[in-house]
Amino acid sequence: MQIQPVRLQGREVCLEPLDLDQHLPGLCAVGLDPELWQWVPTQVRSEAQMRAYVETALQEQARGSSLPFAIRSLAEDRVIGCTRFGNISPRDHRLEIGWTWLGRAWQRSGANTEAKTLLLTHAFETLGAWRVELKTDALNARSRAAIARIGAQQEGILRRHTLTDTGRVRDTVYFSVLDHEWPAVKARLQAMLR
Repeated sequence: MQIQPVRLQGREVCLEPLDLDQHLPGLCAVGLDPELWQWVPTQVRSEAQMRAYVETALQEQARGSSLPFAIRSLAEDRVIGCTRFGNISPRDHRLEIGWTWLGRAWQRSGANTEAKTLLLTHAFETLGAWRVELKTDALNARSRAAIARIGAQQEGILRRHTLTDTGRVRDTVYFSVLDHEWPAVKARLQAMLR
């Protein structure tokens, strides 16, 4: 698996390689909403925290463990959120899709479904992944339902998995899509996008 920055273009959204100078203002404009960070271990509520969030993603990219993207609405030509490949293991042909958030105005708009479709297509059809993981807070029923809706299989719950910035210890639900499951998941996603 050769993981390199890439632009992934859909009909509604484009996933652009994350860039601090180019994307920070747009991410701050839509992403400093406390509700967006309710289920995320790291809170982002100020420009300084968003800068640190982006810098961490870019440091992980430099180490080869992540590939972060800004999500751009093509109709509005503006940044509406962020996502990334993370926990990349080229030896195991495995990576995770996560760290995904969208401004509230674009939630339930199809933008997230298209972003996930672009990421999964790239992971399986270009990078040759054998396994793509997704995870969420066990208490985040909306995210769990969305991940299951795309056809990912719930594998289990890691209890007392992650300490959050609020001091709560989070249980984390893991899902996956395997390479031989991808054709059916792809068909399901394409139907959802129609």
